[in-house]
Amino acid sequence: MISHMSPPRRALMVASLAVAALPWTGAAQAAWPERPITIVVPYTPGTSMDTLARTLGPKLSQRLGQPVIVENRPGASGNIGTGYVANAAPDGHTLLMTVSTFVMNPGLFKTVPYDPLTSFVPVGQVAVGALVFAVNPAFQAGTLDEAIKAFRARPGQYAYASPGKGTPQHLAMELFKLHAGVDVMHVPYSGSAGAVTDLLGGQVQAMILPANTALGLKQSGKLRVLAATQPRRIDVMSEVPTLAEQGVRGADVDLWFGMLAPARTPQAVVAALNREINQVLAMPEVQQSLDKQGLTVASGTPEAFGQLVSTEHARWADVIRKARISAD
Repeated sequence: MISHMSPPRRALMVASLAVAALPWTGAAQAAWPERPITIVVPYTPGTSMDTLARTLGPKLSQRLGQPVIVENRPGASGNIGTGYVANAAPDGHTLLMTVSTFVMNPGLFKTVPYDPLTSFVPVGQVAVGALVFAVNPAFQAGTLDEAIKAFRARPGQYAYASPGKGTPQHLAMELFKLHAGVDVMHVPYSGSAGAVTDLLGGQVQAMILPANTALGLKQSGKLRVLAATQPRRIDVMSEVPTLAEQGVRGADVDLWFGMLAPARTPQAVVAALNREINQVLAMPEVQQSLDKQGLTVASGTPEAFGQLVSTEHARWADVIRKARISAD
């Protein structure tokens, strides 16, 4: 039966059988969780990561029979909280909710208190946030091709905004520049609010920003969205083509969110966490909550998330090196 399945379905079936075969005995179940579980968010309250953790926490608590506490440990672009979890006891009671910056920071900073490939064990991906390429309506470009031609005609004279140096939006635009062959000046801000305000005011011409932020501005005519930066079109902006559809290939980017545990956390605990998180993500009310935040559920196996982390780590290290970016 498995041999007749498509490769993705066959891989999922094999992974499911492997998880089912894990030595998750009654004694092990009784031993974990034996006290409250803490999900560390390495950024401030109110961020997408924080909201995700607080959406999942109560549901996980009900299923696991222990309180699930969300603890914010912000600072150093997420490095402080991430380093804290990397050094926590590997017993399944301290977890990390993280975002794409997890694999970007090691290339941006001279030193970080963790290794994304060895300091953690992946539990599973949780969600994906779509990004879009947008310009101020006064910028004389109605399509991505026209924007690229304008950038090439006046190299270095147009500017793009980002929420800060080394942020996913900054690196996404640098990746776009590499693949589109354009020179656009970077203007970093200390957060999204100032960057978006100056984009709307015309002080900068372009920006890559979250789709949920851009949607209302697009509908009111304050912003012109020229491309979706992910591999597929966005449901709420189905008329907006992707970068690849418009000839810019290899620059696909989205924001991914996931859960990790300290390295050496028992495999049975990781499998149980993955199973419970996926069950919570399958709940309609959870999916609706994420949808309101501009996020899409992206559940899966620990192995699949581990592969994503490894691939993204290599990809962004290459972009950072080629674009000569540093956060220090």
